[in-house]
Amino acid sequence: MGIASLLSVAAYVGLFGESVQPWATFIALGAALITSPLIAWATGGRYYLARPANPVIGHTCCICGKDYESEDLAHCPAYQEQICSLCCSLDARCDDLCKPHARLGAQWGGLLQRLLPGSARPYLDAGLGHYLLLMVGILPVLGLLIGLLYYQEVLALPAGDLARLDALRASFLKMSAGLLLIAGVVAWWLVLTHKSRQVAQEESNRQTELLMREIESHRRTDELLQKAKETADQANQAKSRYISAISHELRTPLNSILGYAQILDADAEIPENRRQAVNVIRRSGDHLLSLIEGTLDIARIEGGKLTLDLRPLDFPGFAQEIVAMFEPQARGKGISFDYQQIGELPASVRTDPRRLRQILINLLGNAVKFTASGGVVLRLKYQREIAQFEIEDSGPGIPPEELERIFEPFSRGSAAQASASSGAAGGTGLGLTIAKMLTDLMGGEMKVESRPGQGSLFQVRLYLPQIHNVQAASPRIRRVGYVGVRQRLLIVDNEATDREFLVNLLEPLGFQLAQAASGQECLDQIPRFKPHLICMDLAMPGMDGWETIRRLREGGLSDAEIVIISANAFDQGNDNEVGMRAEDFITKPVRIDDLLSWIGQRLKLEWVSADVAPEPASAPPPTEWRTPPPDALRALRAQIELGYPRGISGKLEDIAADPAHREFVEVMRRLAKQFQFDSMQEIIRKALAEHPHAT
Repeated sequence: MGIASLLSVAAYVGLFGESVQPWATFIALGAALITSPLIAWATGGRYYLARPANPVIGHTCCICGKDYESEDLAHCPAYQEQICSLCCSLDARCDDLCKPHARLGAQWGGLLQRLLPGSARPYLDAGLGHYLLLMVGILPVLGLLIGLLYYQEVLALPAGDLARLDALRASFLKMSAGLLLIAGVVAWWLVLTHKSRQVAQEESNRQTELLMREIESHRRTDELLQKAKETADQANQAKSRYISAISHELRTPLNSILGYAQILDADAEIPENRRQAVNVIRRSGDHLLSLIEGTLDIARIEGGKLTLDLRPLDFPGFAQEIVAMFEPQARGKGISFDYQQIGELPASVRTDPRRLRQILINLLGNAVKFTASGGVVLRLKYQREIAQFEIEDSGPGIPPEELERIFEPFSRGSAAQASASSGAAGGTGLGLTIAKMLTDLMGGEMKVESRPGQGSLFQVRLYLPQIHNVQAASPRIRRVGYVGVRQRLLIVDNEATDREFLVNLLEPLGFQLAQAASGQECLDQIPRFKPHLICMDLAMPGMDGWETIRRLREGGLSDAEIVIISANAFDQGNDNEVGMRAEDFITKPVRIDDLLSWIGQRLKLEWVSADVAPEPASAPPPTEWRTPPPDALRALRAQIELGYPRGISGKLEDIAADPAHREFVEVMRRLAKQFQFDSMQEIIRKALAEHPHAT
């Protein structure tokens, strides 16, 4: 453009003759078209916008977001993406990173560095080179302008008027000096402005680069978090599958163990010495089942699959039931159990009785288990539909370092380890974890305060809304049959022992039974047997229970009621395509009362019961506790201090001669068998304190 301008101006003013003067415009156009490719050829194209073609991955400009042909896109080193030619021409923030030596300032600086000595280079970097470049550009233009004006003024003067010519020359010299000074100041101001803008642009670029690094770091962090989340989800799913599988495998044999234990426990012909063995089997099975349920509850709560079964609850009766459960246990250990009711209790509240009972049993069970002397206090206060339970014990307490992890799964503190080492029954460390999770799930709050050597205090606050005009719950009955037409029941289970258990349970009640070991066998028996009710297992080889139910419903083979009896506890309450509700699902081991109640409700049976009598509202009063005389107590204490089991047994035999001391002797014998000598001495100390003249 400069070459074309110079040639066209020279032709226009007649430097090339009058014949060339009319062609000044065409000279400018032709010179530009010719010199542009010549300069490109001479410089190798390194100062031009056009660059060698690169393989283009996309056809979208990173600035305007428009699609272009690949020939109109190039890779921009500033944005590290494809950019179109228009955005590349208009963008000023990149500072021409694609051609760093193409700017006139860069070329001028390079020329000055080659011409000037090395000592002058720091001044060039400080802005001197830029200032000289501006002055080199401004001075010719300014001189040309003043020269043209001077030439015009000289032409206007009369010929031979030297005085006016000298005056004109002096005026133009003064004007040139003034304009030169102004041009120098303006040029330096432009240099400073450019330098300031350059510094600001560099700072902006630096901040942008830091921001881009941070964005990239966040992106990588997000990718790592997503991978960690996926890994955690996969591990959680694997854990749930493992828990579900192991639960199924454990529930299957437990169904037979607890089922037959319930049948034998209800049999009046069982001898008394064998009934104790049956009770041991049943209690051991219930303990194992509680461990399985605890593990499943944790998995359900963590997976968000545990739902509450809200129903009316006889609150005073429930409290008395809890007291009646733990008062004999505490008395058997030689510690006191004090139930303190603060204020009035509503007759009925709405809650999940099973989960509320589970919370209190876990807390009270730990309090009684770990308290060797003193006692346990249960306080219950109900105010403004908020129930507050306080369980306070005089046990060993919890060290401060253990309070932080007391609610973690499988966390067993020093008190539990000391109890296990002394021969007492241990636990799994899930009780407090489940109690805390259930409290949070029910919208409540649990707090704990403890001091080593002084005991612990657990506080549970729950919202239990009061319910008015609720009918009393029907008493439990022992069913021996039913009135009406004989009902046909089909038992579908691949485990022969589980089928035999249900047969032994239901056949004496008057039901007509048939068995099927698979889903296909069930479908084959339906037309012949025409059952009124089907007991369906889920996990069966070949056609499982869900597929069997689906074919029964879709094919219209039977309209019989269906109850699912399965060890797959995780399937209960989940959505399913066959429309089975949570109340139609009974998990193994089967609770006989729950199964019979469901059958009676669905088949509308009128049960025939034996020894029908409502359960007492509260626990029966305990046998009167009478302590032996002081002499007998002191003699017994002497044997305890010696740690002589036979001597202790002999003294207890002497005390048992009086029937009034029977309960005292039973408690002391139980403690002696467990070598709980400290508890025995505490009981004797309290008994001697009751006698005013005993020491």
